[in-house]
Amino acid sequence: MSTTNRSNANSLPFLLMGIPGLETLHVWISIPFCFTYIMTLLGNSMILLTVRLDKSLHEPMYYFICMLAVIDLTFSTAVVPKMLGVFWLDSREIGFEACFIQMFFIHTFTAVESGVLLAMSFDRYVAICNPLRYTTILTSSRTIQLGLLSLARGAGVMTPLMYLLTSLPYCKSRVIPHSYCEHMAVVELACADPSVSDLYSLIVATLLVGADSAFITFSYGMILRSVMRLPSQEARLKALRTCGSHVSIILLFYTGGLLSMYLQMFSFGLAPHVQVLVADFYLTVPPMLNPVIYGIKVKQIQEGMFKLLRQLAGLAISPA
Repeated sequence: MSTTNRSNANSLPFLLMGIPGLETLHVWISIPFCFTYIMTLLGNSMILLTVRLDKSLHEPMYYFICMLAVIDLTFSTAVVPKMLGVFWLDSREIGFEACFIQMFFIHTFTAVESGVLLAMSFDRYVAICNPLRYTTILTSSRTIQLGLLSLARGAGVMTPLMYLLTSLPYCKSRVIPHSYCEHMAVVELACADPSVSDLYSLIVATLLVGADSAFITFSYGMILRSVMRLPSQEARLKALRTCGSHVSIILLFYTGGLLSMYLQMFSFGLAPHVQVLVADFYLTVPPMLNPVIYGIKVKQIQEGMFKLLRQLAGLAISPA
């Protein structure tokens, strides 16, 4: 394909199908996605506002929770509004550049979240295994540096992938059998060999997820060993409770991600709409559940949220 023809083809928009085979049910299917998005906005905004206003929560652990809240808000907003546009308004068209920008945000912030979860495991390791040095090892500035490093790492490894993908000619069908610009579904529309981009994405995913999960496992192995050495059962339970919310988020993130990825790679005989729904729920449900998990399991966050709600209620009923 000539450079001119390739440029013309790549300037054309893509078309999102939504849920293949269930187009007549799009309005009904949109209801749970709309609900999860509203709850995501409310829950994560509440987390951010609670930590911002309660000075007792200005500590590394809560800064990391705020980072997760920002990631969840960005993640959901990059995907759900367009998805609802497809379901409600049949607004299927998405520009070529907009499609890859959406894909960039999805992959980048997935990598950033993995990095923040790794940093949080290090935070819990220091707090439990080396508590006397906690305040000197994890200062506020160092916590912010870890967050920025996770962001830089995510953007740094995904930028070359986006360059490789946008360089491919897309001269096949412009229809993406998905609710968003899912990586594998878009690559299948290329009329050139995508083996270089496939190899790069496989290496990056393996190294990032593999390294992060290995270090997280090692951290919690050390934490468990230290906890088992504590003299009383009450002390052991208290130490484990401080890690409960983090472990729940880790399992939700990595298990859901692996399930979604393998279902996109191998159909296992499942109908296409099942694969798409699993991928859609992976992008929308965890951002809603994360603030719920922290609100239930982290006592300080729970108390801060109740305090904030009481203050807001007081402002609402106070006379003008």
